[in-house]
This record gives sequence, C-alpha cells and structure tokens, in this order.
Amino acid sequence: MNFPSFLQTLRRAIGPCLLGAALGLSAASAGAAERTVDPKAAPNDFLEAVADNMLDAVKADPQALQGDPGHIADLVRRYAIPYVDMNKTTRLAAGRYWRQASAAQQDALVQAFTGTLIRTYSGAFTRITQGTTITLLPFRGDPKADDAVVRTTISQQNSPAIGVDYRLEQTDAGWKVYDLNVEGIWLIQNYRNQFASEINRSGIDGLISALNAKQ
Repeated sequence: MNFPSFLQTLRRAIGPCLLGAALGLSAASAGAAERTVDPKAAPNDFLEAVADNMLDAVKADPQALQGDPGHIADLVRRYAIPYVDMNKTTRLAAGRYWRQASAAQQDALVQAFTGTLIRTYSGAFTRITQGTTITLLPFRGDPKADDAVVRTTISQQNSPAIGVDYRLEQTDAGWKVYDLNVEGIWLIQNYRNQFASEINRSGIDGLISALNAKQ
C-alpha cells in the first residue's frame, strides 16, 4: 500500500535540512544547558524552549548526528512528543471516522499514528546542519486564549526562508502542539485525506494496520 506521509511529501518540496528545522529546531549551541520547558509560559517562549532542547540533544548525541534512527527516535520521544497532543492530532486527522471507532480502536490508532510521526520526524532530524536557524515571529494572538498559532521562519544558507506555523491548544497541563503548517500545508488536513481513503478501502482496523506496517 502506498501511504506517503506529510513529511515525506514536504521533503520533496523544501528539502530535508529545512524540514528538520521545521519540526522544531532552533539555532542553539551544542552542549548548552537544557532549558526548562514551561507549558504555561507564553506560547512563543514555550515553543522556543522545546525547540532548543531538541536541537541540543541531537547535537550532543554522536550517533544521532550520524543519522542513527533509533537514537533520533529516542530523542524525539523524550524532547518533542511529550509536548504534542497526539490524541487530538489523531482525532482531527480521522475526522468523522473517529466517532465510528471503538475506544480500543481509538487507542490503537493514536499509538500507530504516534509511531508514524516519530519515524518521519526522526528521518528529518538526520540532516541537521549548523547553518539552519529558526526565527520566532512576533506573537499576534492572545496568550490567554485556548488556541494559538506560533509563527516562525526557517533559514538555511543559500536557500529561501520557509514559513512554518505551529498550532497550540491550552490544556490543563498547559500548551500542547497539535498541528503544523509548512508553507500552507497543514499536517492534519494532509493526513485526513489519506486516512479517509484508507478507511473507505479497509476500515479503521485496516488504517491501523497500514500505519503499523510502516514502523
């Protein structure tokens, strides 16, 4: 089955180095002390701390820098996934089919989709360069609102800047990322089309199997 991911599609469009940055990397020096991530801070401050810690962790791990997928996946699980609301991301990607799934199927789908995103994020992190930078743009929304968009631009030497937006939701635990936009392409919308196609072909269980087959 051909099940191209959001990030695989973007890789062809904007290149792997910028894509790694788009997933949450900023220009932080290797070896810097790990920043405290405060999910209840201002949206820009929260996202910047997560981004800095992720990049520092990759730079500090020789095997991750060499592109070892297992090491990179471990770093993604530790430094990125805790700040992503995978339940909401999966629910929105599944759309109306989410309500048709049993509780067990919903749990299995969240786990399968989490694995898919970890794998694709890890693939992007294998191409980090010292010249990749991310600039957080001035925050335009209300930091006290329940939903916010943090806008950034990604810069790479000899390449045009790329606009990346992160959509965050205020939860009881603070801010959580649940969607990503790269140059007008939203992750959830992209996967919603793919999920619907697979569910129509082979049902919820078929979608879960297809995602797990890519692990």
